Amino acid sequence: MSPRTGAEREPAAGGAAVGERSSADLARLVATIVDDKKGEEIVALDVSELVSYTDYLVIATARNERQAKAIVDEVRLRLKRDSDLLPARAEGEAEARWVLLDYLDCVLHVQLSEIRERYRLERLWGEAEALELDLPGAAG
Repeated sequence: MSPRTGAEREPAAGGAAVGERSSADLARLVATIVDDKKGEEIVALDVSELVSYTDYLVIATARNERQAKAIVDEVRLRLKRDSDLLPARAEGEAEARWVLLDYLDCVLHVQLSEIRERYRLERLWGEAEALELDLPGAAG
């Protein structure tokens, strides 16, 4: 399967490959990039058995809008540069209080702490198993 580059959409399936990278590997890579930009409380949830539109949700907290933008910009840059991946869609970038980048097999949510506390995505997806993350800068 070739890397997905934005316009293409195939149904996500647990462990589906994105190029030579599994969706779990993509989630770990996204989490690592977020960690490199000092995102906090980073978690990756395996929702492949719960929804059909993605395999993993990566959720992270940014201290402020500026940091949220920096995280999102870095994820876009590195995934494009290193894997030729573009998000299928992006939402919330103008306000940068809750930014979503949809990479099909992995959806990134970067939220300010008050937004994260209000919507509690981990609680909403409480049935999802957390993916093991080995992040030097965060407990994941």
